[in-house]
Amino acid sequence: MNFAQPLIPATLIRRYKRFLADCRLVDGQEITAHCANPGSMMGLADPGMKVWLEPNDDPKKKLKYGWRLVEHADGHFTGVDTSVPNRALRAALEAGEVAELAAYKTVRAEVKYGANSRIDFLLQQDGLPDCYVEVKSVTLSRQPGLAEFPDSVTARGTKHLGELANMVEQGHRAVMLYLVQRTDCERFQLAADIDPAYADAFASAYAAGVEKLVLGTRITPQGVEVAGPLSRE
Repeated sequence: MNFAQPLIPATLIRRYKRFLADCRLVDGQEITAHCANPGSMMGLADPGMKVWLEPNDDPKKKLKYGWRLVEHADGHFTGVDTSVPNRALRAALEAGEVAELAAYKTVRAEVKYGANSRIDFLLQQDGLPDCYVEVKSVTLSRQPGLAEFPDSVTARGTKHLGELANMVEQGHRAVMLYLVQRTDCERFQLAADIDPAYADAFASAYAAGVEKLVLGTRITPQGVEVAGPLSRE
């Protein structure tokens, strides 16, 4: 998945009201960018960080920049736009690039299911059980090389795990897919200390037959692509 417009570098001044970020462009101009991430963004919103913004000339948009990436001192990137994982993953699913799910040829997004919820992807194929795929963007890293989820309490995520377990009970296949939007991590684990209820819900869902899939990403200022599986702890 390529970004619609070439990204430009900037320096983060501050993130506030969850969806706003003041940034300084390389020419010194200060602008406000849209931050498409409602999470805590722990470790990713410190003033002075190098960020990458996507400009736009859409007259319907009040803010003319969108915050897409954080660049770390070692040259690695983290994707902070929570809409990117589903866009990148859809391209990979339709191209049959996710080995564990490649047998499914029909990919439907945002299908209603459960209790007033929508599944990120419903995969279908004659002769196979329907496959419900819930996607979570992973951006937290508190130890070198280790990605974690969640970065804050997520009651919504806990609800989704219960609904996935219900799909398995009904005879379907269900997958909890964690897409790690960091290029500096090779391992993944749940952050049980941040949200014990989510960790417990995952353990119950996994015991009920919900599958766990953790994929990495290749990230550059040009775009984001789904990479292979990461190690799980």
